[in-house]
Amino acid sequence: MENKNGKAFLYLLPAILFLGCFMVYPLIDVFVYSMEEGYNFASQTYFSIGTYNFSYVLHDPYFLQAVKNTLLMVVITVPISTGIALLISLALSSIGPLQKLFQTIYFLPYVTNTLAVGLVFMILFKKTAYTDGLVNLILKWFGASVVDFIDGPYWAKMFVLCFYIIWVVMPFKILLLTSALASVDRNYYNAARVDGTSSFRIFYKITLPMISPTCFYLIITGFIGAFKEYSDAVALFGTDLNAAEMNTIVGYVYDMLYGDSGGYPSYASAAAILLFVIILTITCINLMVSKKHVYY
Repeated sequence: MENKNGKAFLYLLPAILFLGCFMVYPLIDVFVYSMEEGYNFASQTYFSIGTYNFSYVLHDPYFLQAVKNTLLMVVITVPISTGIALLISLALSSIGPLQKLFQTIYFLPYVTNTLAVGLVFMILFKKTAYTDGLVNLILKWFGASVVDFIDGPYWAKMFVLCFYIIWVVMPFKILLLTSALASVDRNYYNAARVDGTSSFRIFYKITLPMISPTCFYLIITGFIGAFKEYSDAVALFGTDLNAAEMNTIVGYVYDMLYGDSGGYPSYASAAAILLFVIILTITCINLMVSKKHVYY
């Protein structure tokens, strides 16, 4: 038995070393940096150990704006993208001809370069001296006023960013939900129809519980992905996200490390730890909720 345990540990050793070097050690290092007050790349020194970095970050207007933007993106994009993906998946599962073709079409945005999609969205929404953008042209046809979605009011920029994120993440959700729907045993549906059960009740009592593990997985990964958003905002509004009031928590961490006001890994580490705590808290809440509403 001891020999078998030794072999098992030996097989696990590469994975343990990999996780230790690239996950555990960096996390510990970030926590240490977050407690070193006054540390910067230039001096390579720190004054004392304490919680000043966390206090500074929590009182920084740029960080508070980044938290506001990130929370709005999470609240808006995760439920909407999951709900739309579920509706599209149900529609795809109910059709026979050209089903594979439609699945491929819906999956194309996921394999398209993020910056390329961002450029297309800028062309659609950006107002310039030469054109108001395709979306504004459509709005004018319906008698609405022109809106500068890229450099205009905050609500317009947030709308474009959320629309962009939903567009990017939805194909992956459609793929998983379509697979989950295809795996549901058809005998449940046949028995329900024999009893005269309505379509809505079949969905609520059979389909939704059977695909609940996939829905829960998409919600969890959706929350984590939305909290780590950065590249999508850069694709739309450029690298100076603070000036555009569209920075995210990850963008704030990057700015503290490498931006114009960067060189302060202590502040960046404190912000990263706060992001880690937020994501961990949301994940734990979702796990507790899933015990009552997810059927395995």
